[in-house]
Amino acid sequence: MAKIEKVALVGTGILGAQIAMLAANAGNKVKAFDPVPGAFVGTYNKIFADLKAKGVNPFIPWERWESCRDAVKQETDLGEAVKDADLVIEAVPENVELKNKVFADLGKKAKAGAILATNSSSLPISKMEVSSGRPEKCLNIHFYFPLQGVNMVDIMGGTKTTSETMQAGIDWIKSLGCVPLKVNKEILGFCFNNVWRAVKRQVLYTWGNGFVDFRDADRAWCIFTKMKEGPFALMDKVGLDVIYDIEMSYYNDSKDPKDMPPDALLKMIKRGELGVKSGKGFYKYPNPEFLDPNFFK
Repeated sequence: MAKIEKVALVGTGILGAQIAMLAANAGNKVKAFDPVPGAFVGTYNKIFADLKAKGVNPFIPWERWESCRDAVKQETDLGEAVKDADLVIEAVPENVELKNKVFADLGKKAKAGAILATNSSSLPISKMEVSSGRPEKCLNIHFYFPLQGVNMVDIMGGTKTTSETMQAGIDWIKSLGCVPLKVNKEILGFCFNNVWRAVKRQVLYTWGNGFVDFRDADRAWCIFTKMKEGPFALMDKVGLDVIYDIEMSYYNDSKDPKDMPPDALLKMIKRGELGVKSGKGFYKYPNPEFLDPNFFK
């Protein structure tokens, strides 16, 4: 299989925008589709401000950010965005019906031979592969928060993914400077996200049922792991609406009441408290209290 050189992103939210930046930094020709004009730059500005406020030394050096941003061609027409791509990565909300609609469109509009991947945080590609019309070319390629330095990527095939498709995905991930985490057989949550999900579910349970304050859960995590952000701060960064959809995908699969996200989280979302992207979630942004040294006193 030919080397992946042209990449298209479908959706320019927190992760879609970062993947586009990574691909541009690696020298790929990158197009980013979003129906909202300027959405990519809007997300870029939020990520830039967030990492600057946190004093992060980013995966892509600061002096390269503008050139990477400018190298990403923004498109509001899906067909134009994907027509020449060797790899198309869907990064739309965590809704299986929506993702199937997107994969059906991609199967018609992407060139023959193009690999179609989902950046889903939980849903296996087997739930979308049939819609694409090319299941042998479908992959899960799930990023975390790469621009902050979390440069690992889950990669998993579907029921008919060829070994050539899998290897092309692994090689591309490595070309970005990221570490591929290969999943040998299908599991919700893939490799590391499966572990992170267990932590996330438990802290949401203890907070949502009034056992602990979210700040203390974050303090404990940071002290124990030496990380700068706790689970609730990380969820704010992902987007609480995204977190809710991910947790619902697990619940819809298991029907276990323990997998249902707490009502308190849904109430926050209905109030528009979505995290970094809305300026308020568990914390207020761009200067969240967990950045204050007094947070740990």
